[in-house]
Amino acid sequence: MSNPSSRTSRTSRTSRTSRAAAETSPRAWRHAVVTGGAGFVGSHLCAALLESGAAVTCVDDFSTGRPENVTPLMDRPGFTLVQADVSEGLPVDRPPDLVLHFASPASPADYLRLPLHTMDAGSLGTRHALEMAHRFGARFLLASTSEVYGDPQQNPQDERYWGHVNPVGPRSVYDEAKRFAEALTTAHADGEGTDTCIVRLFNTYGPRMRGHDGRAVPTFVRQALDGEPLTVTGDGGQTRSLCYVDDTVRGILAAAAHGLRGPVNIGNPHEITMLDLARLVVELTGSASDIRFIERPTDDPAVRCPDITLARDKLGWEPQVDAEEGLRRTIAWFRSGADH
Repeated sequence: MSNPSSRTSRTSRTSRTSRAAAETSPRAWRHAVVTGGAGFVGSHLCAALLESGAAVTCVDDFSTGRPENVTPLMDRPGFTLVQADVSEGLPVDRPPDLVLHFASPASPADYLRLPLHTMDAGSLGTRHALEMAHRFGARFLLASTSEVYGDPQQNPQDERYWGHVNPVGPRSVYDEAKRFAEALTTAHADGEGTDTCIVRLFNTYGPRMRGHDGRAVPTFVRQALDGEPLTVTGDGGQTRSLCYVDDTVRGILAAAAHGLRGPVNIGNPHEITMLDLARLVVELTGSASDIRFIERPTDDPAVRCPDITLARDKLGWEPQVDAEEGLRRTIAWFRSGADH
């Protein structure tokens, strides 16, 4: 699926990358702690850190993460798995030089099922992770979310936009937990001098997503492969921007290595409607499934698209995997039966 707006001048892209490379001091991490490391993005992050030569301690309570996501890492030198709830503390003995806080239910199905757990992860869990980073002089990175923008009245959304969030709606347990986590991270940096970074992740997809987690890509792929109707909410005109997980992980690690405090958007700047996404999944799977329209959830954002100017200019980062290629890889993973 080509998108004319995605064609950027090679010269301008090279210039941006060169400027960013000059500003970025490469950092070789010795020991990284990844909270929520058995989750979808967290497990990919653990693998990438191990590949870079870092030792990794994965902390997860398996409320939404899955042991099988990190099973291939268990025999790797330097990998440690700790089962713990971050809202109760971080039982990690070895001093880290990088703490990445990813522990939180992230899909609507999960945070609506675990509302208090979600808010605890964003508040108490963030506090514990920040205190660990401060105690050991480690770099701290918070995985925030595009959901802090709510149902935005600005499109695309840049980091200066304050958002349009319903603080008492059904999505508020996730939205406000992340907004509070950002405020807490900022306060810790200002008050304690902790070396922090906030990344706002936009819709990420790829292998290791759960077919029933309620997010559009895994839901559509599962339904198409099972021959079920693809359930599109509302009229399907609402948009999302889909970033393949490998690109998201590259952006996270680039932000961690840079001195950037953020927040910084990490996502794909090209929108797709949910109806077009459903049609593309049907095409790529070769499914005979039709499309069925269902009621749209309360406070479901009408648009979601990042302005990634900051990430391009400061980190030299932008997505490399287009939607068609990323979906092919994701579909292949689901076809392999790895989700079952």
